[in-house]
Amino acid sequence: MNPNFAQQQQGFFPPQQPQNFFPQQQQQPGFFPQSGGFAVPQTQTVARILCCLCGATIPPNPSNMCPSCIRTQVDITSEITKAATIFQCRQCARYLGTRWIACDLESRELLALLLKKIHGIGKGNRLVDASFVWTEPHSRRIKVKLTIQAEVLNGTLVQQSLIVEFEVHNQQCTDCQRSFTPHEGWKATVQLRQKVGHKRTFLYLEQLILKHGAHGDTMKIKEVGDGLDFYFGSKQQASKFCDFITKVTPSRIKQQSQKLISQDYNNNTALSNSTYSLEIPPVCKDDVVCLPSKLAHQLGNISPLVIIHKISSLIHIIDPFTLQHADISPQHYWMNEFGPIAEKVHLIEYMVIDVEPKNAKYGPFSLADVTVVRSHNSGVGDHQITTLTHLGNILRCGDTVLGYDLMNANMNVDLSPLKGRELPETILVKKKFSIPRRRKRRVFKLKRLEVDTEMTKAKAKKNRDPAHIGEEEYEDFLRDLEEDPDMRSRINLYKKGAEDDTVSVTTTATTAMETGEEDPTFPGVKLEELVENLRITDDVQME
Repeated sequence: MNPNFAQQQQGFFPPQQPQNFFPQQQQQPGFFPQSGGFAVPQTQTVARILCCLCGATIPPNPSNMCPSCIRTQVDITSEITKAATIFQCRQCARYLGTRWIACDLESRELLALLLKKIHGIGKGNRLVDASFVWTEPHSRRIKVKLTIQAEVLNGTLVQQSLIVEFEVHNQQCTDCQRSFTPHEGWKATVQLRQKVGHKRTFLYLEQLILKHGAHGDTMKIKEVGDGLDFYFGSKQQASKFCDFITKVTPSRIKQQSQKLISQDYNNNTALSNSTYSLEIPPVCKDDVVCLPSKLAHQLGNISPLVIIHKISSLIHIIDPFTLQHADISPQHYWMNEFGPIAEKVHLIEYMVIDVEPKNAKYGPFSLADVTVVRSHNSGVGDHQITTLTHLGNILRCGDTVLGYDLMNANMNVDLSPLKGRELPETILVKKKFSIPRRRKRRVFKLKRLEVDTEMTKAKAKKNRDPAHIGEEEYEDFLRDLEEDPDMRSRINLYKKGAEDDTVSVTTTATTAMETGEEDPTFPGVKLEELVENLRITDDVQME
């Protein structure tokens, strides 16, 4: 029985609940089935007030004033500098901040430097934006537009813009001042010397200096007879450069001295110049050396007659007849100094007749019996020579190999460490790659330092054409880079321009297909090894 039936009989009808035809949608806020399912938004009328000064109708704000009246009553830029002066060196174009900084016009570095010279920013206000306003480059004016925010009149947030004008004045920097003094302004110099008849070591060291940026503090670099002189503005910079040289080469600081320039007895001050003398061992890659007996014993009783196959911070040697190898530290070398028996200028071309590989291998080297004959016989006859060599992995019949003829060489060195051992007739050092049009096909460039050349009269008489000789040495250095992947992995090779790259790659492909003379063992430079986006500065040049 329906419990409401008795109430209906008495004339009372309870209110019935409306049926829900949208059970899921009714749970959503703002959804009403009576109005078609969605609520119609109602517009609210915001109260507006009159400005207390001019009577304009405005939305309510804590100051009860319109923006125009607020600007007339408050100036949030009153404490900010509107004009300032910045100093620039005319010689090096650097700007003076806490120190002399090199900046381009309208650069981020220059904007940061100018903002530091504006007083009043941050004192009850906040910098929102800063940008340059264009001015004539010759006007010696720099304008910066600033946007400032601050809270005024009971928390009202106000934003205003202003332009700060900087006047550029000329002032000579300290480095340029030193360069115009009678003693050229340098405080310390590093004299780097190597007593050899070539510049191969310094060409390679130049690339290491450029890669690591060790020349950044140098004031001047001068070329002398046996090396280079580096001039610095402080003793600390010269000491830092010496540490870099000793880390990349097996060199030593031979001497350190100071020279008094001037002295003030009243203030008890003195001006002096420091000189560091660094010496590099007179041995190079591919030289044949005879180790002292004591040093050979310390290196595991290695044969005294060895080849230098690599020079880094250590001297890496290898016995071409047994592949026994060792590394000589700078400390061990300077305690047991030795020089080369034969150098690169004594290399002779041989033609390979037969190659018999052995089982011994070490890294990129493998032992082999090789039969060779001199390529250019000057009345000696076709004398065949059979010798062991460490180049068995790259030598083939018909190849040209470079080596030293020790039997006919005039050696003014001490050979007593050999202790009666028979001197080999020939030592093969490196393979000669015959690549047609090799110079034109080169796809890379190198940076060069700006060096002042000092040619003495004695050297001018000895070298009739020093420029031509320097060009030949540089070309030999580029060839060594192409033939030695490990050597070029420690320096930066830069890609040529787009037109040069197209011609070089096309020429290489055409030559390889037409002539068929491409050597498969030639470790040429790949495009993946080259560095792009080269930026040339004032202290370097391209060659």
